[in-house]
Amino acid sequence: MKQPSFASLAYDGKKKQTRREKFLLEMEQVVPWAKLTKLVKPFYPKAGQGRPPMGLEKILRIYFMQHWFSLSDPGMEDALYDMESVRRFAGIDLASDPVPDESTILKFRHLLEKHNLTKRMFAAIGRHLEDKGLLLREGTIVDATLIAAPTSTKNQEKKRDPEMTQTKKGNQWYFGMKAHTGTDEDGIVHTVVATTAKVHDSQVMEDLLHGEEEAVYGDKAYADATRRTAFEERGVKWCVSRKANRGSTLSEEDRQFNRQASKTRARGEHAFRVVKCQWGYTKVRYRGIAKNAAQLFTLFGLANLYMMRRKLLQQG
Repeated sequence: MKQPSFASLAYDGKKKQTRREKFLLEMEQVVPWAKLTKLVKPFYPKAGQGRPPMGLEKILRIYFMQHWFSLSDPGMEDALYDMESVRRFAGIDLASDPVPDESTILKFRHLLEKHNLTKRMFAAIGRHLEDKGLLLREGTIVDATLIAAPTSTKNQEKKRDPEMTQTKKGNQWYFGMKAHTGTDEDGIVHTVVATTAKVHDSQVMEDLLHGEEEAVYGDKAYADATRRTAFEERGVKWCVSRKANRGSTLSEEDRQFNRQASKTRARGEHAFRVVKCQWGYTKVRYRGIAKNAAQLFTLFGLANLYMMRRKLLQQG
């Protein structure tokens, strides 16, 4: 048993549980730690000569907190020194445990990127939810969101990220990338595809489907008469929003259809709200599509657990 420090004892005696503590307590219980650490373990450094590696679950917890609180590598290191709630979630005691520096956190992220482990963790979380009966297969909602990238050229190369591009939405131009998602009818993400911003939403529609759908939902960007015919011939209900022909307006029947379909389609944006509004992911952190795609898999996997946390807690 470790001897508790005076600071730890004082923290135990405080009168209020903060929102951060409540959030971390919930995520502590709903994240399938054993499954995720088992997946990463074959690629994680083994103890040998030199400094022993940090415990795998500890560094994985730190990596997840980076995404929940939108922290850089140096910011995450500072948070571990500053906040007792963050240290407790990671299982670190300042009196007896070393705090990982920013380079250790960086190397772990590079390890996940190198071996495509964030995509595998996203899939493992999906299987975990499916085993719990929380991931539906009846229908898929397809959607996409723009993620901004820095437009500044004040960097070593003196130019913008070449993998990011411009696109126009309405009358506004955007520079960055797109996150395309396929979700079930409850808004749980089962597929993520990352592209540059200028790729039209409809170009990756087939990549967002798992092939077992009974219905497909999407906004007007996915409307296509040829594709609709092909899906209906396969017995898949086409619930993509209808749009009027050029120079005409929608009929009352089409407007009613769109209103009805939008009640389900709106759930496809719930994960975007969690990732962008609650966790602050509104701008890419890295250069290149691959690194940012790896982060997207982590973000949406954790968003799935967060959105299903109450049902998971009820199941024990």
